Amino acid sequence: MLDLITGNEAIAWGARLAQVDYVPIYPITPQTEIVEKLSEWAANGLIRARITKMESEHSMITAAGAAALAGARTFTATSSQGLLYAFEMLYNVSGWRAPFVLANVSRGLAAPLTLLPDHNDALAARDSGFLQFYAETCQEALDSVLIAYRVSESRKVMLPSMVNIDGFYLSFTREKVMIPDELGDFLPPYPIPAISAGNMPSMGPTVLDPSVYSYFKYQMHLAQISALDELKKAISDYEKVFGIKRSLIDEYMAEDADYVIVMTSSFATMARKAIKSIREKGIKVGLIRPWVLRPFPRDDLLSALAGKRGVAVFDQDVSPGFGGALYAEIASSLYGAPDAPHIASFIGGLGGKEPTIEEFEFMIRELISPDLTRRGPVMLWTDKDQRILDEQRSIALRGGVVGR
Repeated sequence: MLDLITGNEAIAWGARLAQVDYVPIYPITPQTEIVEKLSEWAANGLIRARITKMESEHSMITAAGAAALAGARTFTATSSQGLLYAFEMLYNVSGWRAPFVLANVSRGLAAPLTLLPDHNDALAARDSGFLQFYAETCQEALDSVLIAYRVSESRKVMLPSMVNIDGFYLSFTREKVMIPDELGDFLPPYPIPAISAGNMPSMGPTVLDPSVYSYFKYQMHLAQISALDELKKAISDYEKVFGIKRSLIDEYMAEDADYVIVMTSSFATMARKAIKSIREKGIKVGLIRPWVLRPFPRDDLLSALAGKRGVAVFDQDVSPGFGGALYAEIASSLYGAPDAPHIASFIGGLGGKEPTIEEFEFMIRELISPDLTRRGPVMLWTDKDQRILDEQRSIALRGGVVGR
C-alpha cells in the first residue's frame, strides 16, 4: 500500500507491522503523534498492543526493558529532554540485553530552548549499547523500525535499538511511503521466553567483581560487532521481500567524486540539491550518508571514502570543547588509512538552522583550498544569521533599558 504519511506515522506503522505487544508511553514534542497514533489504533482494535501511560520517560524505558525480557515485543518513543531523563535506564536495559525499539525524534537540547532538531540528544546515547539508525526519509523511518526489530532480536545481538528521525523536518513532513501489507517471514515471532531462573539473557549479582563486569561489557561490544553481519543479512532479505534497497552507507553522486560531504538524517536531502548545483560548476562532489552509526560501519565507510581527495563532515551537533561528534568518528576511522583524504569539520543545523547551498559550496571550497592554519571546526554562519542575531540582541537590549 502506498500512502502519504508523516515521519511520525511511518514510525508508528513500523511498530504496527511488527505486531508489538506492549507500548509504554510518555508524551513529548515532537514525538507525541507516534504514541497518539498507536493509542488510536489500539482503541479501535486495529492493533492488540497494550498501551500504558507512564509517569516519566525513566519509568517508560524501565517498563520497556522489563516487558521485553518478560516475553513481549515492545516499542516506545521519546525526544530530546525526554531521552536525557531516561538516560540512566538506557544503560540498564542494554546491560539487561533487552531487545526492543525506541524511536527518538531528535530535538535540540535546552538551554536555550528549541523545538527544532539537532543530534546532540541521540549522539549523547551512542555509547549506551543501543543500535542507532538515522533516517533521512519517511520511508527509511518505517524500514528502520522493521530492520531494527529483526537485528535487535537476533540471538547473536540481543540489544535494544534507537531509530532517530529529525523533529518537525521529518516527523511532521508527509511523503509517499510504501507500507507492506504483511511482513511474511522477514520478522519471525518474538523469540524471548518469559523470565525464569534458568533462562536469562544475562544475569549477575547487584555488585559484580571487576573481572565479571568487564566480561559483560565486552560481550555487549561483541554483540554490536555481530550486529553488522546481522544488519547486512536483514537488508538483503528486506530487499528480496519488499523490493526496497537499504545500505549501511548511502551514496549520492559519490562514485566518481573527488570531494564528498558526510552527514546524516533529513538535512542530507538539502545537501543533495546543493551537490547538483556544485556539479553544474564542474566540481565533482558527492554525498556519503551513514544510515547506521551503532554499530559503526567502519569498513563500509572506508570503502566509500577510498580515492577521495577531501571529506567535509557536516555535524548537526556540537561537543563543547571539542567540536563535532560525527567528525571524530570519521576522522578516527581514516587515521592510518593509506592515502587518507584531507578531512575538515563543519558545525551546522543546530536547533534546526537550515544549511544553504552557499554554505555547502563554502565547505567544498575549504576542501579544495584548505586553510591549514585553521584549528578546530568551522561554524557555518551566514550574513542572514548575523542579522537575526543582531536584531534579537537589539530587542533584548531595548527591553533591558525599559525594565530599568
